[in-house]
Amino acid sequence: MHIGRWFALPAAMWIGFAAHAQTASTGSGPAYPAKPVRIIVPFAPGGATDIVTRLLAQKLNEAWGQQILVDNRAGAGGNIGGELAAKAPPDGYTLFMTSGSIVTANQHMYRKLAWNPEKDLVAITNVASGPQIVAVHPSFPAKNIKELIAIAKAKPGAITFGSAGVATQTHLAAENFLFAAGINAVHIPYKGEGPAIVDLVAGQIIFVTPNLSAAIGFVQQGRLRALGVTSRQRSPQVKNVPAVAETLPGFENLGWFGLMAPAGTPRSVIDKVHGDTVKVLASPDIRKRFDDIGMAPVGNAPAEFAKAIREEAVRWARVIRERKLEVN
Repeated sequence: MHIGRWFALPAAMWIGFAAHAQTASTGSGPAYPAKPVRIIVPFAPGGATDIVTRLLAQKLNEAWGQQILVDNRAGAGGNIGGELAAKAPPDGYTLFMTSGSIVTANQHMYRKLAWNPEKDLVAITNVASGPQIVAVHPSFPAKNIKELIAIAKAKPGAITFGSAGVATQTHLAAENFLFAAGINAVHIPYKGEGPAIVDLVAGQIIFVTPNLSAAIGFVQQGRLRALGVTSRQRSPQVKNVPAVAETLPGFENLGWFGLMAPAGTPRSVIDKVHGDTVKVLASPDIRKRFDDIGMAPVGNAPAEFAKAIREEAVRWARVIRERKLEVN
């Protein structure tokens, strides 16, 4: 068709083209999102999952011109929020910000689940990743990882540690540390790492392995003492804190936080959320804000994210079976 003929098209046809463009993202109805979007966070406010979600939500709000509602549904190691997301209408208006263990370990840790992470959710993108830290109250006598291990060996059963809940990233990070160090400790689960950190600051428990992003402020203020970071190398944000691997060679444990949606959500919506999230993660201000808390933005493709989840689930299945970490 000659380009000049486009300008002679009837007004009704132009309206039709505009309507098609408006509905392209969902296939029918107004363009997505046409109303507020809820992102379920399966932990209490104050933890890394909540922090990552709120940073992303603020930017998506600006990009979409729609309110992004952060809905904290804590409990049962993330399963309460996970089940709620899994059973939500697959229309794109309920999304789920998972921490890695919820969709890779919970199905192996818990013998009975009312939802199936592998079948009930679809991957959108890994939003961010970062290390945990081994942190104690400043009054605790251990000044480093070696001293913590020595105290734990000298006082079996006297060491307590908190986590965001059974099978959460912070729980499994601690279990990995205990296994590598050859020590035992009593686990005290909370409904999020935020409450666990609060109790650690109050001196109610001995240590926590929170995500660096959730605890960095407390460390910088001197309200917690970081004994080690769980990345292979030291973190630039707390460069004076040794890597746990400096005491336990080869040790590494990284957390991640990713967007998912109920199974059956239209592919066009998945692509829209993915594309706009990647744009947000590429912006200099969000990259700096993540960097300030020890997080690295990811933004991989849905297929890549799904593959990584499957592979990690296989690893956790083996670890949980070998260490007998199942929950009745």
